[in-house]
Amino acid sequence: MAVRVFLNDRLVDMEQAQVSVTDGGFLYGAGLFETMRSRSGVVFRLQDHLDRLLLSAATLSINHSYDRAFLERAIDDVLQANQLKDARLRLTLTGGPLAESEDQRKATLMITATEFQPYPPDYYRTGVLVVLCPFRQNPTDPVSGHKTTSYYPRLLALNLAHQRKAAEALWFTTDGRLAEGCVSNVFLVKGPVLHTPSAQTPVLPGIARKAILQLAQQQSIEVIEKDLTISDLLDAEEVFLTNVIMEVLPVIQVEKHVVGEGKVGPVTQRLQESFRRIIEQECGVQE
Repeated sequence: MAVRVFLNDRLVDMEQAQVSVTDGGFLYGAGLFETMRSRSGVVFRLQDHLDRLLLSAATLSINHSYDRAFLERAIDDVLQANQLKDARLRLTLTGGPLAESEDQRKATLMITATEFQPYPPDYYRTGVLVVLCPFRQNPTDPVSGHKTTSYYPRLLALNLAHQRKAAEALWFTTDGRLAEGCVSNVFLVKGPVLHTPSAQTPVLPGIARKAILQLAQQQSIEVIEKDLTISDLLDAEEVFLTNVIMEVLPVIQVEKHVVGEGKVGPVTQRLQESFRRIIEQECGVQE
């Protein structure tokens, strides 16, 4: 069966999908994307993904004519056309071909879906190694806190981490504050309190990050969003990472430093289980 993608206003075979050579996303990384997951044919927290996408498009002046209902239908069309239930989806939105005049230019929309591939089970049982990113996040960068297609620095840092057998690299800001992973948000556990960098650090306001903050509140776990340093990271009793694909990924080692007792901690385990349950509940997974 041919793989089908949604391009602009219709489904097409992947081999037939074409984007203009003058597209701003292709030429300059002037675009946005969302990585989503579906269970049982339902996209987890779809409205949160669309909220973030539409807010970033407005903030960064990526003009388009796609409303929420159109995007919802297009995502569902891609899942159905590829007969996928448990899937990883990507929605990409750019300002469109720069060769066209601004009043005639139409945004480029592309939605793809593939079979969901989880992280290795051992990562969750025994935890992972992370390293410190050699690059720095600039708080004054206008795209900080937005999920743009200008993603090569993140991929480069992640590749360097993988070369060192690490699952992720943690970014710090130019003024030394802990920010996030290349593709994840970061949480620290110190005593009974859950700490995470504030969204104003800035960090990407992750969909899984938001879900964890809600779960912590429901379970009466105190959460503090604030500026964090390398000392906070190394003093933490537990560390974990989040995104909608990795869910809640425990960290047991930062460079050569062992986190806590060097095993998955109780707060991390509790939130791992809770996060999996809300995916099943919200996506209507049948046992």
